[in-house]
Amino acid sequence: MHWAFRRDLDRFTAAVIRTPVEDRVSWRALARRWELFRHILHDHHAGEDAGIWPALRAKADAAGATVLDAMAAEHNDIDPLLASVAEGLDRMAATADPDARAALEVRVVAAREQLGRHLAHEERDALTLAQRHLTPAEWERITKVFFERAKSPREIAALVAWMLHDLPESAATRLLAGAAPVRVLWRLVLRRPFARRERRVFRQAD
Repeated sequence: MHWAFRRDLDRFTAAVIRTPVEDRVSWRALARRWELFRHILHDHHAGEDAGIWPALRAKADAAGATVLDAMAAEHNDIDPLLASVAEGLDRMAATADPDARAALEVRVVAAREQLGRHLAHEERDALTLAQRHLTPAEWERITKVFFERAKSPREIAALVAWMLHDLPESAATRLLAGAAPVRVLWRLVLRRPFARRERRVFRQAD
């Protein structure tokens, strides 16, 4: 998930910088694709806030609680940035405005940097707490209850395609080991259509 978040932010940044201001088709496609990114990130953070952090808080010491407080605060700081990028993309989809594009570039770079810092902080400190305090059974229960249960089959398929797109093959193989139905769905049904859509959306970025 974190790899895919970073991948998207790199591509959005490149697309915002390189897409001509008058290319309304590309801006509309980028605005729609940003909503997918924003929705997945919101769900990911909501699952952490409702499931992972409370489970850890029940076991963590004072230093761990400080880390968890920081995670929640960082989530709150990221949301307004994501909304501001959405507003900028909608503006560019509606009109060719060089000043709006310049402002959007500042916003998307800020979003990439702030989310990058958050992901690194989470990987360094919060996930260390999870490895220390949560058993595999507890982690699986949290995943099912707070990340999987509320999603429809269509949403799960979209998430799988988004998460695995352009992931190095060795990493995808490890990730899908023991998940034969997902592996078949990805390789035979989802991979090529999603890749085609991504090429259209980010054609200026590449």
